[in-house]
Amino acid sequence: MTQDTSLPLFNQNIYPFDARGVAKRFRHAAIFGALSALQPGETMRFCNDHDPLPLLSQIDAYFGERVAIAYVSREPGEIVIDFTIQE
Repeated sequence: MTQDTSLPLFNQNIYPFDARGVAKRFRHAAIFGALSALQPGETMRFCNDHDPLPLLSQIDAYFGERVAIAYVSREPGEIVIDFTIQE
């Protein structure tokens, strides 16, 4: 069974964030701002064209255990990651 990872996904607690549409120089600030706006139990479904390993390290360093990180899709050219704010 294949999981549908298409955007946008509007669920009561899942909010899409497609980084491909954000200018590179604004991406990290926009991502951190979006994560900071989430409430406990909410998820940002992040989509990008490459695996953002340096960004994941920055998120972990800044938010720590407050943000859970889970890959939904890790296909070349289609990376989808759920960032969930822990309660």
